[in-house]
Amino acid sequence: MVITARHVSIWQRLAIGLTGMLLLAMGNATAQPKPALASTSAAIASYTGPDRLQRLIEGAKKEGEVSIYNSAPVDDMRVFAAAFEKKYGIKVKVWRASSENIVQRAVTEARAGRYDVDVAETNSPEMEALSREKLLQEVTSPHIADLIPQAVPPHREWIGTRLNMFTAAYNTKLVKKEDLPKSYEDLLHPRWKGKLGIEASDLDWFAGVIADLGEAKGLKLFRDIVAANGMSVRTGHTLLTNLVVSGEIPLALTVYNYKAEQLKNDGAPIDWFVLQPGLARPQGVGVMRRAPHPHAALLFHDFMLTDAQALFIKRDFIPTSKKFPTPLNKFPFRFVDPKVALDEHDKWSKLYREIITGSAK
Repeated sequence: MVITARHVSIWQRLAIGLTGMLLLAMGNATAQPKPALASTSAAIASYTGPDRLQRLIEGAKKEGEVSIYNSAPVDDMRVFAAAFEKKYGIKVKVWRASSENIVQRAVTEARAGRYDVDVAETNSPEMEALSREKLLQEVTSPHIADLIPQAVPPHREWIGTRLNMFTAAYNTKLVKKEDLPKSYEDLLHPRWKGKLGIEASDLDWFAGVIADLGEAKGLKLFRDIVAANGMSVRTGHTLLTNLVVSGEIPLALTVYNYKAEQLKNDGAPIDWFVLQPGLARPQGVGVMRRAPHPHAALLFHDFMLTDAQALFIKRDFIPTSKKFPTPLNKFPFRFVDPKVALDEHDKWSKLYREIITGSAK
């Protein structure tokens, strides 16, 4: 990912600019909009009768498939999709892209009257952006009660299914455990010169860390770290994690703990640790208001809150269900606020660019 605008007004401008190009690419210049399904989806999503699950299964089998816009790594999403297909016999169609591109495409298609996607499954700031664009459907699900409160926004138009915890990761062949920094101040030590890396778009992490350190102190500290020791900026958390394994970046500041844990369990020379403040970003699932397959969409939504929670554990994610305690969730942490990425985007994007990405060596 690159530094892109997460503020809703910027999504709108991007969507307008991309509409013509996207429709041309999709051969949709003369297509007629599909019938509005908002009222149908709303009725299904709000139903709470005892036969709710049976209704969803029967309706989903008639619909035959569910379409998902998703930003998770391919290997992870393949596991979730396969488990859903095996259980319900409903085909899962996945379009994978960055979280920003998911919002762009969903907004563009909606403005053009094209309703092909049933479910969005991506990071919380982008899920919140889709909610603000009025593209997501509030869902009343009995399984929401099993989740930690922080995973459930008041509007319930998207629900956090798992947590991407921001952690530091290091190459165990190149960095001694006893030399690991115990605070961000320790990154000023000369031993880290030319060895630090960071992901290109983690401005919500940056805002959270600076808030904890104190804005004036925190901004000066990161300016000093970059000036003294440099910072390699890479696009994509998975790429950054793999570069730690290869040794190109001995110490990365913002990887997702689950990916480092997966690679560690596979025998790669990598381990992770938490520099306080520990911050986590929810990944969420939401049903589109005009989902063409509303029963299948809601069935998949509930699947991600139930069966998938156990799969998250197996793949080293941190689930949001209280029924599945995890040894990974053993450090004090708090959630990044998706509203910061939207409402204060311009401020933190500018600072992140000035201090981190624009000054990187």
